[in-house]
Amino acid sequence: MEQQEWTQVVGAATKAPSIHNTQPWRFTATADQLDLYVDPGRALPVLDPTGRQQVISCGVAVEFAVVALAAAGWLTEVELLPDAGDGDHLATLRLIGPIEATALDRELAAAIDHRHTVRDPFQPRDLPAQLLDRLQAEAGAFGAWFKPVTRSEEEVATVFLIDRAEEMEQGDPAYLAELQSWLRTDPAAVDGVPVEAVPSGDPHQRPSNWTIRDFVVGTRPHAASGPAHDPDAPPPEVERPTVVLMGTDGDDRYDWLQAGRALGRVLLLATSAGIAASSLTQALDWPATRARLRTRLSLVGYPQMLLRMGYPQEGAPVAASGRRPVDEVLAPASDG
Repeated sequence: MEQQEWTQVVGAATKAPSIHNTQPWRFTATADQLDLYVDPGRALPVLDPTGRQQVISCGVAVEFAVVALAAAGWLTEVELLPDAGDGDHLATLRLIGPIEATALDRELAAAIDHRHTVRDPFQPRDLPAQLLDRLQAEAGAFGAWFKPVTRSEEEVATVFLIDRAEEMEQGDPAYLAELQSWLRTDPAAVDGVPVEAVPSGDPHQRPSNWTIRDFVVGTRPHAASGPAHDPDAPPPEVERPTVVLMGTDGDDRYDWLQAGRALGRVLLLATSAGIAASSLTQALDWPATRARLRTRLSLVGYPQMLLRMGYPQEGAPVAASGRRPVDEVLAPASDG
C-alpha cells in the first residue's frame, strides 16, 4: 500500500473518540502493515492512572482502521500486543489480500466521518430493541458484553455511583487541573474537548436522570445560579436516554483493547442508524466506585464503558472535536 493510502486509513483511525480527546496514539506503516503504539506523553495520570481508558481509546482507533481498510477493499489480520518487549506497541494490522467491499463496509466507513460525541439531551424516543440486539451481538464478536441498564434498581445504583464519583472528582484539585488542561476555547484546537461541545449549564441542574461529566466545573463560579424558574410552569420533561454498560470477562490490556474495538464497532453501527452517544465514565474512573458497580449490578466480569445513547435533537448544532494532522501521528512508510 502506498503512503497516501495509509494516510487516508490513519486519518480515519484518528477520528476515533478518546478520553478527553487526548488522541493517545501514534502509527508506523510499511507496504503491508500498520502498527499502532500508545503515546505515553498524552496520558491522564490523575483520571486514568492505569492507562485503561487510554488503551480502550487506542482499541477504538484500531477498529476504525480495520473498517476503513475493509471499505478500501482490504482484508486485515489484527494482532494485539504483538511485542512482549514493547508495552507501548498495542496492535499490528496486516494486509492479507484484496476483497470486495460490502455495502456494510462502505456504510460503516461513511459513519466514521458522521460520528460525533453528543452531550446534549436526546429526543424522547426509545432505541429499537432490534438495534440493541444487533449491537449486543457485534460487541460479543470481540469477547465483550453489552448490557442495557433497564431495571430500576440497577439504574438507581448506577446513577448514585456516577454522582458520587463526579462529586469525588470535583473535590480533587489535581483532577480539576488536569481536566482544565484538556479543555479548549480555540475552535481551531487539534485536540482536547472544545468548550462549544460542552453544555454550558450545571449538569446537576439538567432535567435528566443521568449526570454527564462537568467539564467546566473548574471555571464556573461557585455561586452561579440558573435562570429564574416560573413557579406556574409545568415541570420539565426528564431525559431518559438508553444507557448501556459494556465490559469484558478479564481486565488486562488485551481486554481493554478488545473493549475498545467492540466500542468502535458499536459506535459506527449506531451512527449509521442515526443514533448518537456520549460516555458516562465517572463511576469507572475510580477503582472504588468501579468495584462497587460490579457488586451492585452483580456483574460477571469488568465494566469498561458506560454509554448514554439516543436520537439527537433535530437541527441541533454539532461541535466537532479537533484532530491532529496525520503527519504528526504517522511515521513515513518504510520497508525496514
